Amino acid sequence: MSFHEKTVCLRKTGWVTSELYFWHDTRGWAGYLEPSLTIQPGEHFENPETKRRFYALTAATGLADHLVPVKPRIATDEEILTVHTPEHLARLTALCERGGGDAGGSTPVGSASLDIARLAAGGVFAAVDAVCRGEVENAYVLCRPPGHHAEPDAAMGFCLLANAALGVKYAQSQYNLKKIATVDWDVHHGNGTETIFYDDPTVLTVSLHQDRLFPTDRGMTEALGNGAARGTNLNIPLPPGSGSGAYRAAFEELVLPALEAFAPEAIFLPCGYDASALDPLGVMMLSSDDFRWMTRKIVEFADRFCNGRVIVTHEGGYSATYVPYCGLAVLEELSGTSGEFRDPFAPDIRAYGGQTLSNDQRASISRSKKIFFG
Repeated sequence: MSFHEKTVCLRKTGWVTSELYFWHDTRGWAGYLEPSLTIQPGEHFENPETKRRFYALTAATGLADHLVPVKPRIATDEEILTVHTPEHLARLTALCERGGGDAGGSTPVGSASLDIARLAAGGVFAAVDAVCRGEVENAYVLCRPPGHHAEPDAAMGFCLLANAALGVKYAQSQYNLKKIATVDWDVHHGNGTETIFYDDPTVLTVSLHQDRLFPTDRGMTEALGNGAARGTNLNIPLPPGSGSGAYRAAFEELVLPALEAFAPEAIFLPCGYDASALDPLGVMMLSSDDFRWMTRKIVEFADRFCNGRVIVTHEGGYSATYVPYCGLAVLEELSGTSGEFRDPFAPDIRAYGGQTLSNDQRASISRSKKIFFG
């Protein structure tokens, strides 16, 4: 009997995924570096295994049986060009037609990668359709390649197309949503999303991230937005080693007040799991309990103010061992399951020293609070 066989879900949650997402080819790179005479070929950090194991755990526990399958579609050029430049799309097209290679910014691609990226963006559009038509209350898009680092004119940080940002534009144009918020808790700064909406007062962009991890020159607290959009970009750079105490304080003192002041009609979550304690690309200390808690706070807010509209796009997370448990916790919270699957790693992570809010973490949060709220 699967764990979730007798589960009751309080909410209808859309589940968007495709076998083709796992076929995006990041080639034989070593971590995030291209092989050379001094770098032995290996495996790129952004490989299918973390997502495939997440998908498998969702099926093995039986939770997938309680989700609403939503079929992704291919994003059109016209839709992609609402965010990206024609030159960017042309470069990706030409590179994939040549059989793939380095798209720049530590982002290798294979011959089918742009087609799969179109399906990832189209999966977000399908999720928006399902949520905004009332077919589901919220949705999770388990997609590859990720999107939150992609700039309008460049691939970057394993990302080709800005999935969440494209979804925001789509929701605004197709469903006349006036104000939308994005809350990005990937351990790396959501630079692409920030760039795309930096001059747009209709979109609140929030990024909680490890201070100056990637990109090292982005994600500073002083970046508040331009012109009429000043005050709609909130960066929360947390010190390395931040755990449960820091993230929960940042959420309660910064994220939730910013959302309430902005009053969005929908929330997009560019959701990375690389702030977990077991991730190889960050040095934060979150457990699945923390991702569950943050999701609960977003869902509670959305239920009160956004008609429950939450769209999650899968971003980073590079521990094939631990991403599945973090992702499952988020899905359980989105769908309001009657039972919570036991994460076998969580007790050890909760017991790590330094999980409580430290003085340097408190100082960082207070500084962000003073700069953003005045």
